[in-house]
Amino acid sequence: MHLHILGICGTFMGGIALLARDAGHRVTGCDANVYPPMSTQLAAHGIDVVEGFGADQVAFAPDLWVIGNVVTRGNPLMEAILDRGERYASGPQWLAEHVLAGRHVLAVAGTHGKTTTTAMLAWILERDGKRPGFLIGGVPNDFGVSARSSAGPYFALEADEYDTAFFDKRSKFVHYRARTAVLNNLEFDHADIFPDLGAIETQFHHFVRTLPRSARVIANGADAALARVLARGCWSELERFDVPAGWSARPLPGAAFEVLWGGAPAGRVEWDLGGEHNRANALAAIAAARHAGVSPPAAAAALSRFGGVRRRMETRGVVRGVTVYDDFAHHPTAIRTTLAGLRQGAGAARILAVLEPRSNTMKLGVMKEALAASLAAADRVFCFTDGIGWDAQGALAPLGARATCHADLDALVEAIAREARAGDHVLVMSNGGFGGIHQRLLDRLGAPAP
Repeated sequence: MHLHILGICGTFMGGIALLARDAGHRVTGCDANVYPPMSTQLAAHGIDVVEGFGADQVAFAPDLWVIGNVVTRGNPLMEAILDRGERYASGPQWLAEHVLAGRHVLAVAGTHGKTTTTAMLAWILERDGKRPGFLIGGVPNDFGVSARSSAGPYFALEADEYDTAFFDKRSKFVHYRARTAVLNNLEFDHADIFPDLGAIETQFHHFVRTLPRSARVIANGADAALARVLARGCWSELERFDVPAGWSARPLPGAAFEVLWGGAPAGRVEWDLGGEHNRANALAAIAAARHAGVSPPAAAAALSRFGGVRRRMETRGVVRGVTVYDDFAHHPTAIRTTLAGLRQGAGAARILAVLEPRSNTMKLGVMKEALAASLAAADRVFCFTDGIGWDAQGALAPLGARATCHADLDALVEAIAREARAGDHVLVMSNGGFGGIHQRLLDRLGAPAP
């Protein structure tokens, strides 16, 4: 069967493409924005990608059009598909029907940490010999791909609350029929489709309502919004993490920690990942893996060899003593926790935070009041303002002279390069390609002084 995927360079739809290719289908696709790591991953697997949504693509004549949620009415290719009465399905629908049916699905949901927790969970299952299938919203270094099919019974995936498609406004995760469900945390996000936090809580309630009695919910016990969700009804087994009575962590020297279950030792994780958020992600992954038959000591040992995820505090290079990182953080809470994790490792060294407010929520300015506080741990802040319609300099005013805004990418790179000195850590945060700023900055840092 030939599938043509609209929005193929999104992390989810790119994963769908790999799974379909693994299943023996011919796969092509198109997208408006084509950038790494998804573009390079698709090219490496021989999947042809067309830039743009031209109606002339109907000439590909696929057996099925798979539609990503980036596609709206008015999209020229989608309009042509509708006019011709051709067969189409959403990505989550195709995944549920052709990949997840009959599997033990381990779904990781939450505002933050989905990608890292899912990667941790897939790695634990892999190290235990279960060879899981997976679909992750990033590329884990341990696997080198964001999605993989498998003949085994287990499938780990990132379960997003974003809507499914323009013709299906339910959250993606209601399609998945999970047997193990991780609820990492819950905050307001996706302001382009949800009016408030209560609306997102309702979608999480719908997700919980789809779980069978034999399923297990692994929930963050310290999260008030999730407590409200579960108070509306939970018909499955429930375990909590980040609370003393459930799964908790006892920090050890460095970034290591002891895993506790009900206050009793249950394993030890020896790794270099900093931050309380990563410990919470690890607890969730260990608890979920236990439902799939992996002992906590074995899961903890696996995480001691966890290689991380690209674009999650990924070191892109070191030039003249300046280290440049790439991170996906784009929500104030994620920005704050990412900076806290870096500060733990960097100590007194300077941190230069570089932010592109690119997500739909950030572009709308919904989170602007929280932005300055989220960046407070940085010594210098550089904000790229091209494409946003609100006063970023005003929002960052509490940071004083530490923060500057730039609408031109070349000027931004030049400003960072002038400021950076040996020993600095430059943390670049965006949920997009950011114009290739990471390499441009490394090149500028390595260039001879003018």
